[in-house]
Amino acid sequence: MARSAIDLTSDVLDVFNRDISLLTNLRRGIEKESLRVTQEGELSPRQHPAALGSALTHPYITTDFSEAQVELITEPHDSTVSCLEQLETVHRFVYQHLDDELLWTTSMPCILGRDDEIPVGQYGTSNVATAKTVYRLGLGNRYGRLMQTISGIHYNFSVPEEVWQALAQSRGERPSQDFQTRAYFGLIRNFRRYSWLLIYLFGASPAVCKSFVKGLSHKLEVFDEGTLYLPYATSLRMGRLGYQSDAQSSLHISYNSLDEYAASMEEALTQSYPPYEDIGVEIDGQYQQLNTALLQIENEFYGTIRPKRPIHSGERPLTALRQRGVEYVEVRCLDLNPFLPVGIDAPQARFMDVFLLYCLLAASPQDSRSESEMLGKNQLAVVEEGRKPGLQLSTLDGNQSQEDWANALLDAMKPLASLLDLAQSGDYHLETWEEQRRKVVDPSLTPSARVLDSMQRQQIPFFRFAMNQSLAHKGYFDEHPLRGAKLAEFQTLTEDSQSRRQQIEQDDTVDFATFLESYLAFK
Repeated sequence: MARSAIDLTSDVLDVFNRDISLLTNLRRGIEKESLRVTQEGELSPRQHPAALGSALTHPYITTDFSEAQVELITEPHDSTVSCLEQLETVHRFVYQHLDDELLWTTSMPCILGRDDEIPVGQYGTSNVATAKTVYRLGLGNRYGRLMQTISGIHYNFSVPEEVWQALAQSRGERPSQDFQTRAYFGLIRNFRRYSWLLIYLFGASPAVCKSFVKGLSHKLEVFDEGTLYLPYATSLRMGRLGYQSDAQSSLHISYNSLDEYAASMEEALTQSYPPYEDIGVEIDGQYQQLNTALLQIENEFYGTIRPKRPIHSGERPLTALRQRGVEYVEVRCLDLNPFLPVGIDAPQARFMDVFLLYCLLAASPQDSRSESEMLGKNQLAVVEEGRKPGLQLSTLDGNQSQEDWANALLDAMKPLASLLDLAQSGDYHLETWEEQRRKVVDPSLTPSARVLDSMQRQQIPFFRFAMNQSLAHKGYFDEHPLRGAKLAEFQTLTEDSQSRRQQIEQDDTVDFATFLESYLAFK
């Protein structure tokens, strides 16, 4: 059912009206990717700075696909403010150790050079480090390295034990891990139905450098001699130029239950895919990919949201989910906002909490292959034409205007914004709810429109816009370095991460081929 919005029942709202304190400890964490670039805006050729610690073992600073693509991580927080404060603190430490380099402030990159010149992440000589690098080599061989340099923000969300107990009791069930897992899959199904709204509200990549397309087939228009765009686009990162895959396009992952999800994922993780057989696994002693399956590992599946569970060393994510259930969800459809120093701010994070809580609490019918195909078309429509007046989206009951659907969803979420404000003794959630309502009424207020407006007013290409924002953010962090005890704490984390990396290397007892066979096996 991808119809309009499902109003929350009075029974659900009464759970929190009876005990408003249940909403005081929602937990969120953030993972933010950015490319390191030179003062000329070119992708950095340097290794991950040693002063930032080991990318394999540092708790807050690692790399994503490329050696030049840092990923900055927060712990889970029960406060939006403290979460963003930690993210800014990590940024401050990183900027102190970039020398003359910048963090690219937009999701879409610019000057990258040839595909084979983009360096993949390096994590040391241990088996687990080698597997991380080989996985990235496989991504490059399968999809090209260019696509992997796109950056974004991942928003991790969970609710505390007290909420699960209250919800289970209201539904006449026992507050078990199974109940929690089923509820998270309900959240995921609803998220997939409604996540086009997040792409509209927060998409910030309506334009790209011409260098990014490099002979690719596209339908983009010319903005200027260095820039391509679509006039109503919101997030090209989430469309045809971004994390899309012809190989995965026929893959239907079911979110109706953990069993169905695991079965459909395991099939993609174990069945060999002929085009990837052509690449080979090991050629002349050099690994080209981890295996020839449609998905090398679980993370290769390009979903907008994932069920997650912390894993043990050497454990597969799917094994962790099967054995211990879902602990949180990871949202993966958020662009970097180039107008913000860390790419996201408190109002956006608060709206994410409202949105995800709504997805958790609203009735969530079972999904199907046909609905998944429809949702993919909706996403592409909003990606390419999200600000177009009168845009129609598809539901199981027929077409509906994007504006009407957005307003219906926001109306259904408003009671949660009010409850969250009551729980936290403020009006911040209603303020951000009203801000999103204004964006629906006036698309010029969206980040994607603001990016194009800035380029048009200043008569500059996307590259210059992104460089100006990157330099401005560097200036901000250069003026706010870490000092004293906090700086010493991060320096200690750096040293400890290097020691842990070395210990992992020393603890290896088998060769890589043996390790890989064991790791890829489903236990």
